[in-house]
Amino acid sequence: MPCLTKRPRLTCVAVDAAEAGKSDEEEISPLLPGLPDDLALLCLSLVLPSLLYSVCRSWRRLIYSQSFPPFLSLYAILSKKNTGPNSSFSERHDDDDDDPIGLYCFDPISASWSQLPSPPPTPPLHSLLINHPSFLSRSLPIQSVATGTHLVLLAGSTVHLSPALPRPLAFHPISRRWIVGPILCHPRRWCAAGSAAGAVYIASGVGSSYRPDVARSAERWEPSCCSASSRWESISPLRDGRFSREAINAVAAGRKLCMVNVQGRALKEGVVYDIEKDVWEDMPLGMLTGWTGPVAAPPPAEQGDMYVVDEVSGEVRVYKWEEDRWQVVAEATEARQGAVVAAVGGGRMCVAVAGGGAVEVVDVTRPGKTWSVEVPKGRRVIALHVLPRMKDEKLWPSDFD
Repeated sequence: MPCLTKRPRLTCVAVDAAEAGKSDEEEISPLLPGLPDDLALLCLSLVLPSLLYSVCRSWRRLIYSQSFPPFLSLYAILSKKNTGPNSSFSERHDDDDDDPIGLYCFDPISASWSQLPSPPPTPPLHSLLINHPSFLSRSLPIQSVATGTHLVLLAGSTVHLSPALPRPLAFHPISRRWIVGPILCHPRRWCAAGSAAGAVYIASGVGSSYRPDVARSAERWEPSCCSASSRWESISPLRDGRFSREAINAVAAGRKLCMVNVQGRALKEGVVYDIEKDVWEDMPLGMLTGWTGPVAAPPPAEQGDMYVVDEVSGEVRVYKWEEDRWQVVAEATEARQGAVVAAVGGGRMCVAVAGGGAVEVVDVTRPGKTWSVEVPKGRRVIALHVLPRMKDEKLWPSDFD
């Protein structure tokens, strides 16, 4: 059946989300009159979920069932707005909610946000720190990646400026289950983190203090192979420790991971990790020059290109490997100026703007088509990821028996 399924697209439709929770009192009818349901499913799986959702309740149930190919959703790590760089340390700790972050999923079909199930208590999320009196002008980073099948929390800082996550926490949307990964060879923060071919990669960074060997080291782990015997594997080290200055996203393109040591338009250095050869290479000059804001690439299954949104102009560009240049796909606009983070999937680029207070969505397949998604009230975006929709046991439990 997967061969018959169109590539999922991240879209949004204006419908009444409350309708999704209503009980189905109507007599259950065939999906398509005159066809057995298994054949009807093959036909309906070729139709965009947003269209099926708007037609009838039985089709609405279908797109949330395990039988239907999961559509893409937007996952966000959100903090409270009073944990920004302008809030005080006391404000952060006087809050009744111990966890400084919230984990949310935006369903683009029903246009609604929902929280992810609570993660395991160890390692505890309340140990993560966003504000610290020693860093009044900036927020401390919390790093995460998406592998195509899992959302993985990887790194952060404690109040003592030590690594808050000695082992990763990984969430599998389809099963709604969390797993606790193996202990890192070198627990770290302010590092480079990314994913490629289903594996998680982490490189450079610092522990409780700076160590040259940690700043040059790199490790990989596969969440889908998590078992009692799974572990982090060391890969070829970096040539130096210049990539431990701040939290960095390593972006996958093809069989390579690309990263720079400084965000934004500042003078920077870049490297590319060749996954198959296990070697670090210099970043092509054109790629480095055009890396002027948040960069993201679609999930591995889509095998797409890297996109950048210029943090000053709001222009969106796609990188062309053969020509070593960035090509404009969406013109500059004030709406995307000051872009914070970005994610790509299903032909859409989702960009956190307004200091993380809103998400601007750009259809990179149809330049000029954009729309906005409001984040939950009182929250701001720390990270965005695109993954398959989360199994929803609340709506129709019988569909998942």
